[in-house]
Amino acid sequence: MKKLFELLKQSLLEQEDVVLVTVIASSGSTPRGAGARMLVNRHGRLYGTIGGGAIEYQAQQRAADILVNKKSYLKGYKLTSGQVEDLGMICGGDVVVYFQFIDAAERRNLSLVELILSLFDRDEDAWLITDISDETAWSMGIYSKSEGAVGLPLEPEQLKPLLASRAVQVNLGVKRYYAEPLVRAGRVIVFGGGHVAQELVPVLTNVGFRCLVIDDRPEFANRSLFPTAHEIVVGDFQRIDDFVKITENDYLVVMTRGHQFDLIVQEQVLRKRTAYVGVIGSREKIAQTNARLQEAGIPREALARVHTPIGIPIKAETPAEIAISIAGELIRVRAERLEQLKEKV
Repeated sequence: MKKLFELLKQSLLEQEDVVLVTVIASSGSTPRGAGARMLVNRHGRLYGTIGGGAIEYQAQQRAADILVNKKSYLKGYKLTSGQVEDLGMICGGDVVVYFQFIDAAERRNLSLVELILSLFDRDEDAWLITDISDETAWSMGIYSKSEGAVGLPLEPEQLKPLLASRAVQVNLGVKRYYAEPLVRAGRVIVFGGGHVAQELVPVLTNVGFRCLVIDDRPEFANRSLFPTAHEIVVGDFQRIDDFVKITENDYLVVMTRGHQFDLIVQEQVLRKRTAYVGVIGSREKIAQTNARLQEAGIPREALARVHTPIGIPIKAETPAEIAISIAGELIRVRAERLEQLKEKV
């Protein structure tokens, strides 16, 4: 998503109009997530994809017409079985695509894109909101806690149904809006670079988490093992604060090479406010571990926040299966956290 907006900014700086093509619904009701976007200029597809195949080709042709007509609008497509596969959909039906004309001559367009790009570098939840009932040249805005609503005239009570953990479409009076998370605050900090971590990090990256991996062994904290990690740190588990600043938005996964090191990490991180702490291990060790942590001064309420054994119960055994279990739990916690945030708007 960030790359798309970087190229959009470049186009606007070069005074070139573009069309942002977004799949906003499939089978008539289910919104697609981030990634189903394509940027088209006068030369054709500039970046992104809505799945390839005939639908994408037709969308490019329609975008070319929009660059001439300078109007945004929705277009529904009936899918054949082959087109369903192109778009990665599970079942057949319709797909709805929003074609948004972006006028390079409008200065406010560039200002909003620059603000959107700045949000990618902040540890802050943000949403992209599009007025899909409007045929004007630019009908997109953002919401974040620090910026509030920018680009669209929406009041707090109107914003609440739009700030979901997934893409949504909402009617507000005569207007219809499409909204999806743009940036999700927090990283997953994985303590330990062993086999489960190596399976877990790419799964989490694919569902939108930024991952930081920490291990005290250089051979287990390197880019060759974690090509998709946002950051990799070689550091002493006994001095975590020397290597990483943990925030209340972060998700912590503790899976070092041994029970003793897990305990060392927990004693430090449970003194901080975080979004999540999960610890790998058996139920048999929980009582013993908690007793030692209480002796070290960790309060009961902090221990109650720990997800251990980590992950959702799917009878996982292999590292790959355990990784799926952990990812499932983190997806759920993230969604619940965003729903709670919505209520505070």
